[in-house]
Amino acid sequence: MKILLLSTIYLLMIALGMSLSLRELLARWRSQSASNWIRLLFVTFIIPPVLALLLSHAFRLTGQETAGLFMIGCAPGAPLLTRNVSNKGFDMYTAASYQLWAALMILVMVPLLTATAGAIYDRDVWIPPKALLPQVVTRQLLPIAVGWLFAALFPEVSRRVQPVVIKTGNLMLILSIAILLYFLGKEVLQTSPMVPVAAFLLAVSCMAAVHAIYVGDKGTRRLFALCNANRHVGLALILTSSFLHLQKSVPAVACYAVVAPLVMVIYAKLFPAVKAMPAGA
Repeated sequence: MKILLLSTIYLLMIALGMSLSLRELLARWRSQSASNWIRLLFVTFIIPPVLALLLSHAFRLTGQETAGLFMIGCAPGAPLLTRNVSNKGFDMYTAASYQLWAALMILVMVPLLTATAGAIYDRDVWIPPKALLPQVVTRQLLPIAVGWLFAALFPEVSRRVQPVVIKTGNLMLILSIAILLYFLGKEVLQTSPMVPVAAFLLAVSCMAAVHAIYVGDKGTRRLFALCNANRHVGLALILTSSFLHLQKSVPAVACYAVVAPLVMVIYAKLFPAVKAMPAGA
């Protein structure tokens, strides 16, 4: 299962790299003002983990369930974020710029957030950036770079191969999701009924925060709202099980993995993409 999921991610990320223009990507970064980046940092890395802790307290979740929900709040920028958002009609380059930015910021923010939460709960928690670096490089930056380099060196071949890579990756993704939902569904059924409710409210709150903080124009806010709800479930699982050694946190992470995509689909139907370029202010 792990090999299938990783192969799917690599294929689709390579295909994404084939379709990306470095010039367009950098243009999206430059189009965001300093004020927007600060707001985006706040809604991406500060509000979700704080909300996760508040929701956990409100629903009286266990310590391990709280840890799982908190790590979801700390981990934005899922590997397939750009694909998921662009498939709903939103701007691929803005989504990709957000995804790469979030991946780089994870190296700084996750250690700070986990250490702060540990101090609040009187625990010594430290996740070193070097432990996160392989996750960011091997599952996001490297396959995108491979796809981009291949397209730059062999543009004609890339144009012919890309549709095949995307179709193959999509078929593998459908299979992976079906298998993953089967196992995650069993995990969800074994947990407290309040955990899925908390996961649902966290996904909705991640979207609402983008609108409340007013990040960019209407089109940009709708895109970033979807991006913000699309948390990095895989990284959250690794952090809770490998670094925090909290195996019973898995059901809380699994709940978010099941609930969030449904919330995103509903949101995209209610608030579809609009033809608006990212605002500079």
